[in-house]
Amino acid sequence: MPRERGEKVIATNRRARHDYNIEKSYEAGMVLTGTEVKSLRQGRANLSDGYAFIKGNEVFLDSVHIPEYSQGHWTNHTAKRVRKLLLHREEIAKLAHAVSAGGYTLIPLKLYFSDGRAKVEIALAKGKREYDKRQTLRERQDTREADRAMRLRNRVGE
Repeated sequence: MPRERGEKVIATNRRARHDYNIEKSYEAGMVLTGTEVKSLRQGRANLSDGYAFIKGNEVFLDSVHIPEYSQGHWTNHTAKRVRKLLLHREEIAKLAHAVSAGGYTLIPLKLYFSDGRAKVEIALAKGKREYDKRQTLRERQDTREADRAMRLRNRVGE
């Protein structure tokens, strides 16, 4: 039985939702060394440059920065190394088919502990064009202004 319960978020990739259209997301386990887990428990990680790729029948996470453990010694890990992800065979097959068809990429969205185990949420995503990004920002701003106007109208109408 795990000592920890629930979900503890370590790092999120906030730029991912701005730069990509997220099609589907998957939860994957990670193969980590001891010092990487200790560094993650201190809440230190950076997903901003990370991406996942499929090699053979395995999925790997690359360019995710997990800094060295401060109290580690010669057993410390390298900060940016390729880490293996743990997914079901069917999920890997679906991801491989979508990525090989073209236009899609695998990006990490969130790194967290779920019941004491390190997990990463990866997403099958398609890159946005510059005008798509502007359109998304415009829609978000319009809905914010509409909500603000409705709140003001409801406050005055009372």
